[in-house]
Amino acid sequence: MPKIKTHKATAKRFKYTSTGKLMRTKGGKSHLRRKKSKRVKYLFDEMLEVTDRRTIRRVRTLAPYLKKK
Repeated sequence: MPKIKTHKATAKRFKYTSTGKLMRTKGGKSHLRRKKSKRVKYLFDEMLEVTDRRTIRRVRTLAPYLKKK
């Protein structure tokens, strides 16, 4: 069996925690930041848990070796 290629954009956006939860970053962090308040800008840095089963399955398909770090 050949290796499966990892979708690099997916691998950069998602991370697994030590307990196995899939976490995602927020969009809109880098564009038009001058207009946004400090509070909004630092809230972009936190990661959110992915709860949608379809999304979790899709990430697992696109980045199969992501969890093995």
